[in-house]
Amino acid sequence: MNILEQITLNLEKLSKSERKVANVIQASPKTAIHSSIAALAKMADVSEPTVNRFCRRMDTKGFPDFKLHLAQSLANGTPYVNRHVEETDTVEDYTNKIYEATLASLDRSRQMVDTAAINRAVDILTQAKKISFFGLGASAAVAQDALNKFFRFNVPVLSFQDALMQRMSCINSTEGDVVVLISHTGRTKSLVEIAAMAKENDATVIAITAKDSPLAHACHLVISTEIPEDTDLYMPMASRIGQLVIIDVLATGFTLRRGSKFRDNLQKVKQGIKDSRFTAPPITKT
Repeated sequence: MNILEQITLNLEKLSKSERKVANVIQASPKTAIHSSIAALAKMADVSEPTVNRFCRRMDTKGFPDFKLHLAQSLANGTPYVNRHVEETDTVEDYTNKIYEATLASLDRSRQMVDTAAINRAVDILTQAKKISFFGLGASAAVAQDALNKFFRFNVPVLSFQDALMQRMSCINSTEGDVVVLISHTGRTKSLVEIAAMAKENDATVIAITAKDSPLAHACHLVISTEIPEDTDLYMPMASRIGQLVIIDVLATGFTLRRGSKFRDNLQKVKQGIKDSRFTAPPITKT
């Protein structure tokens, strides 16, 4: 795990002053690398001993050692692809790295997922008059996948990738509607504004996003995937897979909560599209 991932995972365990240091470093790691301890302390509005204490909490020997680890974190990987991938990697190398990084991230997310938040989200979704799934960029594909799953659940569902359509939809939302916003960083201004609009029109807003992000603070309920990934620099990969798993979990909870009669209806839907496929070859036993 690189030092930036370590900061993200340990953020909640830090003291208030140490968290100030973490926030400054996360906001501009390159600036932190080239700053003196006095300059960083001033930017974070803390004392120099607090900076040193923070560095030791990150398993480094002090500020100079921390800066070295931070520089290594930024140097690793090929920008705009994935931090695990290097220019000299073979096909086998980068294939294995992507699989291993994704599996490790999903396992970390599984261990840290808030099942109480999942349970509450399922409660809200099963009582919804209408459900909307919105995301932008890589998260738009996740919202579309959610539409595909929930569309067969006999409840009005929609999804738009266009920000203006999302805004108009939220302006027209009413009490009983549920808006699910998907964003890995939670820093997309448009989605934060959309959350506010939906709340103003009495819709319940759920976010699948980073904990303590601007979007998280703008919503009624937050489900965090807890997958550290610098999507400002690299292509969204493991974070997108984590979001898709959360959608699968919510869809499964929705199905189970609705009971056996609802599952019978799902069976009818599956039967109805059966004729659109070629018959599957028989499974041979070996």
